[in-house]
Amino acid sequence: MASIILIQPEIPGNTGAIGRTCVALGLELILIHPLGFDISDKRVKRSGLDYWPHVKLTEYASWDAFIGERAPRPDQLFLFEEFGARSFYEPDYPDDAMLVFGQETKGIPRSVIDRHPDRIVHLPMRSDVIRSLNLANTVTAAAYQALRGKF
Repeated sequence: MASIILIQPEIPGNTGAIGRTCVALGLELILIHPLGFDISDKRVKRSGLDYWPHVKLTEYASWDAFIGERAPRPDQLFLFEEFGARSFYEPDYPDDAMLVFGQETKGIPRSVIDRHPDRIVHLPMRSDVIRSLNLANTVTAAAYQALRGKF
């Protein structure tokens, strides 16, 4: 099973919408603490609608706790940042890919980037006036690309 990993997400509505996408695509949602909200926040559930109980949700206290318990293979990890050298269209995503996204305002922590510098990809954009897309939109685009041809 592929996974979406959110490192320290800040906006409950984004996490709720991402959870809904995970249900639609059969993906696990992994949340890395600390969160910028309480997971029981009504805004999370409102964005996830009545699908939230169906989210396969796993939480970890930190990135190190996640790495220690899950021990992902290097080829499983895909870190999404606007400065990634490779387009997200380039990789061949394994069935158990782990798509990693950072905070809405700060991105993936430098400590994580530094440990996996060859795993960074970006979503190409045609406009030079846009730095990034909304996190929920980016996750949805990335998930569909990673699952392309697997339906």
